[in-house]
Amino acid sequence: MAKNIKSNKMINCDPEGDVLYLGVRNGNEEEYKEIAPGIGVELGKDGSVIGIEILNASRIIKSVFKSRKSKTVELTPAQ
Repeated sequence: MAKNIKSNKMINCDPEGDVLYLGVRNGNEEEYKEIAPGIGVELGKDGSVIGIEILNASRIIKSVFKSRKSKTVELTPAQ
């Protein structure tokens, strides 16, 4: 079932459900693919990513930061 993703909030966190949603762009979801356990991408009609859903987000994010603990992470603005 396709769902329409339209939101000014591109990041949505559900602490009770432990779900993190990252919106990439507005559009209709035509397909959902699980790319790793608990991580899925929502694809638009043209196959482009419109959102990323992370289940068990607190556990996944903790493990990412734990593995990066001693490393420097540099963020640069998109061009």
